[in-house]
Amino acid sequence: MSHAVKAPFDPRDPLGLDDLLTAEDKAVRDTVRGWATDRVLPHAAGWYERGELPEIRELARELGSLGALGMQLTGYGCAGASAVQYGLACLELEAADSGIRSLVSVQGSLAMYAIHRFGSDAHKERWLPSMAAGEVIGCFGLTEPDHGSDPAGMRTRAVRDGADWVLDGRKMWITNGSVAGVAVVWATTEEGVRGFVVPTDTPGFSAPEIRHKWSLRASVTSELVLDGVRLPADAVLPEVTGLRGPLSCLNHARYGIVWGAMGAARASFEAALDYAGEREQFGRPIGAFQLTQAKLADMAVELHKGILLAHHLGQRMDAGTLRPEQVSFGKLNNVREAIEICRTARTILGANGISLEYPVMRHATNLESVLTYEGTVEMHQLVLGKALTGIDAFRG
Repeated sequence: MSHAVKAPFDPRDPLGLDDLLTAEDKAVRDTVRGWATDRVLPHAAGWYERGELPEIRELARELGSLGALGMQLTGYGCAGASAVQYGLACLELEAADSGIRSLVSVQGSLAMYAIHRFGSDAHKERWLPSMAAGEVIGCFGLTEPDHGSDPAGMRTRAVRDGADWVLDGRKMWITNGSVAGVAVVWATTEEGVRGFVVPTDTPGFSAPEIRHKWSLRASVTSELVLDGVRLPADAVLPEVTGLRGPLSCLNHARYGIVWGAMGAARASFEAALDYAGEREQFGRPIGAFQLTQAKLADMAVELHKGILLAHHLGQRMDAGTLRPEQVSFGKLNNVREAIEICRTARTILGANGISLEYPVMRHATNLESVLTYEGTVEMHQLVLGKALTGIDAFRG
């Protein structure tokens, strides 16, 4: 029988998941947590209340200095971090606010990833170093006003005109759109779906910001309008044709969400745990009541199961064995459970749960967007359903 000294029980790490992390993993996590605590948390409620992210360019440069932009990519000033380390960064960023994690995800896992994987050497050399440094912000144009879950129906078109390409169409719900210096835009062509690297100062390109959101309020969300946007022949991403291109980028971004959602859940759980120890009713802390303890126990179980799932998927990504269906598994479970954790935390905080003095309602409303983007619940259920049964139910 082992006589090793057991570490004391940690209410914030009840399964001892820190033991799964290397010293380098912990250093990455702690660096991002420290930055988010200092630079985001003091302002997050105000940004959310005002519906703005006024310091986005400065924040992007700081995130670049941390190595958080395109951090899984190699070369061109990118950090070359592991999938687990990228996931830990996403968790810490979303524990501050989902909008900040969305900024990083779209920059690194969508725009930079598309250029890094499918772009020409000239694309990579022109854009990736400045994007990794946060000097240039990128966006990713796939979703359209009438085509979200079914990108094959996109109406944005690119036609050849001599040696040039001319793009016409609209994209919707595009994170970073109105502050981006470069957009990766997907369009139908005679050859199939192709990706284009579009400098946003190209004539005919505009990105009006979307207002009146009740979720992801500390995030820049825009429409992209392409009205006769003329691009040179070499603007097209040369290494991919078809939906495989944008879908592989989305899979990379979904992986970050698997971790990020647990950051929002952790922040809400810890707010409820602290509140339960301080708030008194009937002469005792509400954490002393059985019903409150049952809620805290259930929240802790789902939170740390979700983190364990995210870590497992990260190890598979690092090993090169992660399948898209497994990412759907993680995205479906972790975002759904994160929302439930936030809602339960809100009940523990009572009326205070709706106040921006606490992070719970902000995280809950942000997660309503996270639940939908990068694949709705229904789409991920159908991905798993097809994998389980071998029958494709997407088209009836």
